[in-house]
Amino acid sequence: MSGLRDRMNRLRGSGGSEQAVENADVAARVMDEQAAIVQEIEEDIEQLSPKWKELGVGLQTNETGQFLLRKIVYPLHHRHGTHTLAELELVADKLGAFHPGQTQGAMANRIMFLDLETTGLGVGAGNVPFMVGLAYQADEGIIVEQAVIRHPAEERAMLAYLSEKLSDYTYLATYNGKTFDWPVMQNRFILNGFNRKMWQPLHLDFLHPARSIWRNTLISCKLSHVEEERLGITRHDDVPGSLAPQLYFEFLATGEPMTLEGVFRHNETDMLSLVSLAIRFGHLLGDMEGATFESPDLPEEMVRTGLWLEKMGRYKLPDVLFEGALRSDSPAPAALLMLAARDKKAGNWVRAVVLWQKVIILSSQAYGSFAIEACTELAMYYEHKLKDFKTALQYAREALEHMRSHPLQRRDAKKSAELEALRKRITRLTGKAERHGLL
Repeated sequence: MSGLRDRMNRLRGSGGSEQAVENADVAARVMDEQAAIVQEIEEDIEQLSPKWKELGVGLQTNETGQFLLRKIVYPLHHRHGTHTLAELELVADKLGAFHPGQTQGAMANRIMFLDLETTGLGVGAGNVPFMVGLAYQADEGIIVEQAVIRHPAEERAMLAYLSEKLSDYTYLATYNGKTFDWPVMQNRFILNGFNRKMWQPLHLDFLHPARSIWRNTLISCKLSHVEEERLGITRHDDVPGSLAPQLYFEFLATGEPMTLEGVFRHNETDMLSLVSLAIRFGHLLGDMEGATFESPDLPEEMVRTGLWLEKMGRYKLPDVLFEGALRSDSPAPAALLMLAARDKKAGNWVRAVVLWQKVIILSSQAYGSFAIEACTELAMYYEHKLKDFKTALQYAREALEHMRSHPLQRRDAKKSAELEALRKRITRLTGKAERHGLL
């Protein structure tokens, strides 16, 4: 840089002399060489550290400024856990069930997958996405892009790139993106003046079906748990997403690119897992036609999957799943109660009663709360549907006995209210039974 500065000073001296001004050829030469020196300076400033290149990161420049971009191409035959990426093409149209009003199903090359690494947890103006992960299908396979800013001044250039990129897609696929990722991005677009042409996607938020299906059968519905327990994906030496902000602040303090290596890897796995999750839900919505994995076999998961599919307008696979749950050697009381509630809503009282009675038989000390619900439902059925006040009273008293055998439940405000309501029901049923000469 000092050599360039000396050359600039010498040229300024010759360019400012009277002789150079009079000689057009000399002046032109001076201007050309000055421009070349300025270009060398800019290139020297923009040159990335070799460590960025080790991470596969390059410099991206547009009319707004510059930022960093990492791009990885995965061939469609690449297997990520249980699924190959090529399966997205086979099931993408089934994902249109998330938006039933659409006349055309989703296509694989019209879905943009998004996952953010941010400086905080909220969606307010102070939370900045320092890494924006994208994944989309192209001719060469699934492409994962990771846009990164080295400092706040690069955010506008990154957003300009994203604004143009996202507009080519119809669907946005995320995990909790409706609550977090997309609101954060919308805030950043607005704050940087891109709100006039903001993208309006059809959202596919896979957290909601994951909770509907797995909330009681998995320890957690975090993406890392879902992918390990249901998608066959194992992470090695993974950096938890919760540490990403801390690592980014460390990078800001030191300027060391390798500080972010684990964050790049974590985000990249998240993107591929989102694609795999889209494939999984697509297969379920397609009634498992052509699927290479087994359908759910845990009774509660079978029922929850069936109920979610019915909510999405699918009815073929749910019937199979419900029957499988009922035939299970160890049916779960929770699953039976959900099926009974479904039958009650449909007016299928005969099977609902059988299911409630089965729950009572199956319930033990560990399942007392299920027995309470089943007894209460039967008490209501016999009181209001059959006007059999004596049988209704028997079930109400049985519910009270189950509740008394679980004293810890009475410490909960909701359980206390239920206990009080049950006592009032018993008092009312006792009066009705006495007036009809049943006691």
